Amino acid sequence: MLFARLLKHIVNSGRLTVIDAGGKEHTFAGTTGPSVAIRLHDKALHWKLFFNPELYLGEAYMDGTLTVEDGEIYDFLQFATSNMENVPTHPVMEWMGRLDSLFRRFQQFNPISRARRNVAHHYDLSGELYDLFLDRDRQYSCGYFTDLAADLETAQLDKKRHIAAKLMLKPDMEVLDIGCGWGGLALYLAEAAGVKVTGLTLSEEQLAVARERARRRGLEDRVSFHLRDYREQTGTFDRIVSVGMFEHVGVSHYGTYFGAVKGLLNENGVALIHTIGRTGVPRATNRWIRKYIFPGGYIPALSEMMTNIEGTGLVTSDVEVLRLHYAETLKHWRARFAANRDKARDIYDERFCRMWEFYLAASEVSFRHMDNVVFQVQLTRKRDTLPLTRDYITEWEERLRHEDKNATGGGAAA
Repeated sequence: MLFARLLKHIVNSGRLTVIDAGGKEHTFAGTTGPSVAIRLHDKALHWKLFFNPELYLGEAYMDGTLTVEDGEIYDFLQFATSNMENVPTHPVMEWMGRLDSLFRRFQQFNPISRARRNVAHHYDLSGELYDLFLDRDRQYSCGYFTDLAADLETAQLDKKRHIAAKLMLKPDMEVLDIGCGWGGLALYLAEAAGVKVTGLTLSEEQLAVARERARRRGLEDRVSFHLRDYREQTGTFDRIVSVGMFEHVGVSHYGTYFGAVKGLLNENGVALIHTIGRTGVPRATNRWIRKYIFPGGYIPALSEMMTNIEGTGLVTSDVEVLRLHYAETLKHWRARFAANRDKARDIYDERFCRMWEFYLAASEVSFRHMDNVVFQVQLTRKRDTLPLTRDYITEWEERLRHEDKNATGGGAAA
């Protein structure tokens, strides 16, 4: 079995049993560690998983031609990625990765029309699906865990506070939210800081929900949502925030994006860009993720962001790297989805459920054992816009926490 050559190279801890399509068992063992077993039901996987495991592993799990006999798909992915941390990349995988990287600019070419189609592929799925695993506010981005024992609702509220503190808001400031999702952050900023927010999304599903939420909370005069690309926005704003949207910009458009941020930010403005990033060198998006989950998506290296920021003349006033926060967020999402799996199957089908299981599990291990992190990059047009030290962030968070508790009688805001 050709796939065995790759596994011999990877496995250095624990025990992996692979039952091939002919029923033969292959065992790969290293030092003491966890044990997992998988079964291949299609002979084509014997070579597909050797030449292109990034794509075919996920497809095989979706189609049921790869099953986990001992454990769950998360256990297998955790086993594989934790082992890969300690060994050099196999030459075949290294070659495939370099070849794929040659075409990454084409893969992430996202003019406005294509960007809208790519967003619709993922974010115009049924809202019922997202209610099965997200928090009450539908924060579909990394939470902020000040305590690993915190629940998902608390971590997502703390994330919104953390971002609000970095923006250093004042009442009646004009805020632009690029990629506003279902409107949770925009509504929080309007209520917590008394600002006026313009939210942009390319998802019709998200737009409808965001507008209805603003109407129900009586915030239509302070928060407006629009089906609009950032390249179509005009005017200037005191603050700009973008959470979980930069991953959809595409590396070919970074100069345009940061140029737009500068053009939309007034002279004393502050922008905060929250994005998944990688600590390693630039490379192409995972093939399976690109095909099934986020077409046109790309996770940037910090060097790619900074090169384009520098070209605009914007001042990088702060950079924070959230390392395991997204892994913990995904752990909560994965558990919630598993608890509601039957409901998800009723909305879609079994293959979709297996696709979503693989997506959540693969994403979590990428933050635990690979080079995925979250960057929060704060930008200004002037170097003296913000205080000299970062103490103001903690002070703002504490004040917001106190005000949120008073407003909700000691509980978390919805």
